[in-house]
Amino acid sequence: MTNFKQSYQFRPIEWLDTTDSTNSEVRRRMDSLDNMSVVAARFQTAGRGQGSHTWLSEVNLNLTFTLFIRLKDASPLPLDANDAVRIIQMATLSVRDFLASEGVSARIKWPNDIWVGDKKICGMLIENIIEEGKVAASIVGIGLNLNQKEFDPKLPNPVSLSLLTGRDYDPDSTLEVLYEYICRRTALLGTSDGRSELEKEFNSHLFHLERSKQEVLTEAIDNFEAAQPPRKDRRR
Repeated sequence: MTNFKQSYQFRPIEWLDTTDSTNSEVRRRMDSLDNMSVVAARFQTAGRGQGSHTWLSEVNLNLTFTLFIRLKDASPLPLDANDAVRIIQMATLSVRDFLASEGVSARIKWPNDIWVGDKKICGMLIENIIEEGKVAASIVGIGLNLNQKEFDPKLPNPVSLSLLTGRDYDPDSTLEVLYEYICRRTALLGTSDGRSELEKEFNSHLFHLERSKQEVLTEAIDNFEAAQPPRKDRRR
Protein backbone atom coordinates (compact mmCIF):
# COMPACT_ATOMS: atom_id res chain seq x y z
CA MET A 1 0.00 0.00 0.00
CA THR A 2 1.31 3.45 -0.90
CA ASN A 3 2.17 5.52 2.15
CA PHE A 4 -0.81 7.81 2.74
CA LYS A 5 1.16 10.94 3.59
CA GLN A 6 3.48 10.48 0.62
CA SER A 7 0.49 10.11 -1.70
CA TYR A 8 -0.77 13.50 -0.55
CA GLN A 9 2.30 15.36 -1.73
CA PHE A 10 2.37 18.67 -3.54
CA ARG A 11 1.49 18.42 -7.24
CA PRO A 12 1.73 21.10 -9.95
CA ILE A 13 -1.39 23.25 -10.11
CA GLU A 14 -3.06 23.42 -13.51
CA TRP A 15 -4.34 26.90 -14.37
CA LEU A 16 -7.00 27.42 -17.04
CA ASP A 17 -7.76 30.83 -18.50
CA THR A 18 -11.46 30.00 -18.79
CA THR A 19 -13.74 27.09 -18.00
CA ASP A 20 -17.41 26.67 -17.18
CA SER A 21 -16.75 25.36 -13.67
CA THR A 22 -13.62 23.82 -12.20
CA ASN A 23 -15.76 21.15 -10.53
CA SER A 24 -17.30 20.27 -13.88
CA GLU A 25 -13.86 20.28 -15.50
CA VAL A 26 -12.51 17.86 -12.92
CA ARG A 27 -15.54 15.59 -13.16
CA ARG A 28 -15.07 15.34 -16.92
CA ARG A 29 -11.42 14.40 -16.52
CA MET A 30 -11.28 12.54 -13.24
CA ASP A 31 -10.37 9.18 -14.82
CA SER A 32 -7.08 10.68 -15.97
CA LEU A 33 -6.29 12.94 -12.99
CA ASP A 34 -3.75 12.02 -10.33
CA ASN A 35 -4.58 12.01 -6.65
CA MET A 36 -4.43 15.54 -5.19
CA SER A 37 -4.65 17.18 -8.62
CA VAL A 38 -5.74 20.83 -8.56
CA VAL A 39 -7.42 22.63 -11.46
CA ALA A 40 -7.79 26.40 -11.09
CA ALA A 41 -9.43 28.97 -13.36
CA ARG A 42 -8.81 32.65 -13.95
CA PHE A 43 -12.45 32.88 -14.95
CA GLN A 44 -15.53 30.64 -14.71
CA THR A 45 -18.46 31.08 -17.06
CA ALA A 46 -20.80 28.98 -14.90
CA GLY A 47 -19.35 28.81 -11.42
CA ARG A 48 -21.40 26.74 -9.01
CA GLY A 49 -22.09 27.07 -5.32
CA GLN A 50 -23.97 24.98 -2.80
CA GLY A 51 -27.32 23.63 -3.97
CA SER A 52 -28.66 25.61 -6.91
CA HIS A 53 -26.60 28.71 -6.15
CA THR A 54 -23.96 30.14 -8.44
CA TRP A 55 -20.52 31.39 -7.48
CA LEU A 56 -19.71 34.86 -8.77
CA SER A 57 -16.11 36.00 -9.17
CA GLU A 58 -14.37 38.75 -11.09
CA VAL A 59 -11.76 37.71 -13.65
CA ASN A 60 -8.36 36.84 -12.11
CA LEU A 61 -9.10 38.58 -8.81
CA ASN A 62 -10.06 35.59 -6.68
CA LEU A 63 -9.23 31.91 -6.28
CA THR A 64 -11.62 29.47 -7.95
CA PHE A 65 -10.23 25.95 -8.00
CA THR A 66 -11.01 22.29 -7.48
CA LEU A 67 -9.04 19.59 -5.67
CA PHE A 68 -9.45 15.95 -6.71
CA ILE A 69 -8.79 13.34 -4.03
CA ARG A 70 -8.57 9.61 -4.77
CA LEU A 71 -9.29 8.17 -1.33
CA LYS A 72 -9.92 4.67 -2.68
CA ASP A 73 -6.38 4.39 -4.04
CA ALA A 74 -4.45 6.46 -1.51
CA SER A 75 -5.94 5.97 1.94
CA PRO A 76 -5.11 2.88 4.04
CA LEU A 77 -8.29 3.56 6.04
CA PRO A 78 -11.52 3.53 3.97
CA LEU A 79 -13.87 6.43 4.55
CA ASP A 80 -17.49 5.38 5.02
CA ALA A 81 -20.05 7.38 3.08
CA ASN A 82 -21.67 8.22 6.42
CA ASP A 83 -18.42 9.88 7.46
CA ALA A 84 -18.06 12.03 4.34
CA VAL A 85 -18.27 15.10 6.59
CA ARG A 86 -14.55 14.50 7.19
CA ILE A 87 -13.94 15.91 3.70
CA ILE A 88 -15.78 19.09 4.69
CA GLN A 89 -13.75 19.28 7.88
CA MET A 90 -10.47 18.88 6.01
CA ALA A 91 -11.31 21.53 3.42
CA THR A 92 -12.72 24.17 5.76
CA LEU A 93 -9.91 23.83 8.27
CA SER A 94 -7.34 24.11 5.47
CA VAL A 95 -8.76 27.47 4.39
CA ARG A 96 -8.98 28.59 7.99
CA ASP A 97 -5.31 27.64 8.49
CA PHE A 98 -4.32 29.74 5.50
CA LEU A 99 -6.33 32.75 6.64
CA ALA A 100 -4.80 32.48 10.11
CA SER A 101 -1.35 32.63 8.51
CA GLU A 102 -2.43 35.99 7.05
CA GLY A 103 -3.53 37.25 10.45
CA VAL A 104 -7.24 36.69 9.79
CA SER A 105 -9.34 34.78 12.31
CA ALA A 106 -12.19 32.93 10.60
CA ARG A 107 -15.01 30.67 11.63
CA ILE A 108 -16.92 27.95 9.81
CA LYS A 109 -20.59 28.42 9.01
CA TRP A 110 -22.31 25.07 8.66
CA PRO A 111 -21.72 23.22 6.50
CA ASN A 112 -18.77 24.62 4.56
CA ASP A 113 -18.71 28.41 4.29
CA ILE A 114 -15.91 30.46 5.81
CA TRP A 115 -16.88 33.70 7.51
CA VAL A 116 -14.83 36.49 9.01
CA GLY A 117 -17.04 38.23 11.52
CA ASP A 118 -20.42 38.49 9.79
CA LYS A 119 -19.02 38.42 6.26
CA LYS A 120 -18.45 35.48 3.90
CA ILE A 121 -15.00 35.12 2.39
CA CYS A 122 -15.11 31.55 1.05
CA GLY A 123 -17.62 29.01 -0.20
CA MET A 124 -17.27 25.38 -1.23
CA LEU A 125 -18.97 22.79 -3.38
CA ILE A 126 -17.94 19.25 -2.42
CA GLU A 127 -19.09 16.32 -4.54
CA ASN A 128 -18.21 12.82 -3.37
CA ILE A 129 -18.06 9.67 -5.49
CA ILE A 130 -19.46 6.77 -3.48
CA GLU A 131 -18.68 3.12 -4.24
CA GLU A 132 -20.00 0.25 -2.12
CA GLY A 133 -20.76 2.56 0.78
CA LYS A 134 -17.30 4.15 0.78
CA VAL A 135 -16.01 7.51 -0.45
CA ALA A 136 -13.89 6.47 -3.44
CA ALA A 137 -13.02 10.01 -4.50
CA SER A 138 -13.95 13.59 -3.76
CA ILE A 139 -14.23 16.70 -5.94
CA VAL A 140 -13.60 19.66 -3.66
CA GLY A 141 -14.44 23.02 -5.22
CA ILE A 142 -13.30 26.13 -3.37
CA GLY A 143 -13.98 29.78 -4.10
CA LEU A 144 -11.98 32.24 -2.00
CA ASN A 145 -12.43 36.00 -2.34
CA LEU A 146 -8.85 37.17 -2.68
CA ASN A 147 -8.34 40.59 -4.29
CA GLN A 148 -11.83 41.74 -5.21
CA LYS A 149 -12.58 45.09 -3.59
CA GLU A 150 -15.97 45.90 -5.08
CA PHE A 151 -18.98 43.61 -4.91
CA ASP A 152 -22.51 44.05 -6.16
CA PRO A 153 -24.28 45.97 -3.37
CA LYS A 154 -27.20 43.55 -3.61
CA LEU A 155 -25.00 40.70 -2.42
CA PRO A 156 -25.66 40.34 1.32
CA ASN A 157 -22.27 39.94 3.00
CA PRO A 158 -19.14 39.36 0.87
CA VAL A 159 -15.60 40.27 1.88
CA SER A 160 -12.15 39.53 0.44
CA LEU A 161 -8.77 38.90 1.99
CA SER A 162 -7.45 42.08 0.41
CA LEU A 163 -10.19 44.15 2.01
CA LEU A 164 -9.34 42.63 5.39
CA THR A 165 -5.56 43.03 5.24
CA GLY A 166 -5.09 45.98 2.90
CA ARG A 167 -2.72 43.93 0.73
CA ASP A 168 -2.94 42.55 -2.80
CA TYR A 169 -2.14 38.91 -3.49
CA ASP A 170 -0.70 37.02 -6.43
CA PRO A 171 -3.25 34.26 -7.18
CA ASP A 172 -0.67 31.70 -8.35
CA SER A 173 1.68 31.87 -5.38
CA THR A 174 -1.21 32.26 -2.93
CA LEU A 175 -2.86 29.08 -4.18
CA GLU A 176 0.44 27.22 -3.79
CA VAL A 177 0.58 28.26 -0.14
CA LEU A 178 -3.05 27.30 0.44
CA TYR A 179 -2.45 23.96 -1.27
CA GLU A 180 0.29 23.15 1.24
CA TYR A 181 -2.21 23.62 4.06
CA ILE A 182 -4.67 21.40 2.19
CA CYS A 183 -2.08 18.63 1.84
CA ARG A 184 -1.31 18.73 5.56
CA ARG A 185 -4.98 18.48 6.51
CA THR A 186 -5.75 15.80 3.92
CA ALA A 187 -3.07 13.56 5.42
CA LEU A 188 -5.16 13.44 8.61
CA LEU A 189 -7.89 11.56 6.74
CA GLY A 190 -5.66 8.48 6.72
CA THR A 191 -5.87 7.59 10.41
CA SER A 192 -8.55 7.33 13.08
CA ASP A 193 -6.64 9.76 15.30
CA GLY A 194 -6.32 12.21 12.41
CA ARG A 195 -10.04 12.08 11.73
CA SER A 196 -10.78 12.65 15.40
CA GLU A 197 -8.48 15.67 15.34
CA LEU A 198 -10.32 17.07 12.31
CA GLU A 199 -13.70 16.61 13.97
CA LYS A 200 -12.66 18.17 17.26
CA GLU A 201 -11.08 21.23 15.67
CA PHE A 202 -13.89 21.66 13.15
CA ASN A 203 -16.48 21.67 15.91
CA SER A 204 -14.50 24.23 17.89
CA HIS A 205 -14.73 26.75 15.01
CA LEU A 206 -18.22 25.86 13.78
CA PHE A 207 -21.35 27.96 14.10
CA HIS A 208 -24.91 27.70 12.86
CA LEU A 209 -26.66 30.84 11.75
CA GLU A 210 -29.91 31.45 13.56
CA ARG A 211 -32.84 30.23 11.50
CA SER A 212 -34.37 33.68 11.04
CA LYS A 213 -31.04 35.16 9.92
CA GLN A 214 -30.42 32.22 7.60
CA GLU A 215 -33.81 32.71 5.98
CA VAL A 216 -33.07 36.41 5.39
CA LEU A 217 -29.66 35.56 3.95
CA THR A 218 -31.04 32.84 1.67
CA GLU A 219 -33.79 35.14 0.40
CA ALA A 220 -31.29 37.90 -0.36
CA ILE A 221 -29.08 35.50 -2.33
CA ASP A 222 -32.04 34.04 -4.22
CA ASN A 223 -33.29 37.52 -5.12
CA PHE A 224 -29.84 38.55 -6.31
CA GLU A 225 -29.43 35.49 -8.52
CA ALA A 226 -32.95 35.81 -9.93
CA ALA A 227 -32.11 39.35 -11.10
CA GLN A 228 -28.99 38.24 -13.02
CA PRO A 229 -28.93 37.70 -16.82
CA PRO A 230 -28.99 34.11 -18.12
CA ARG A 231 -25.73 32.24 -17.60
CA LYS A 232 -24.68 32.31 -21.24
CA ASP A 233 -24.61 36.11 -21.13
CA ARG A 234 -22.86 36.42 -17.79
CA ARG A 235 -19.23 36.71 -16.77
CA ARG A 236 -18.40 35.47 -13.30
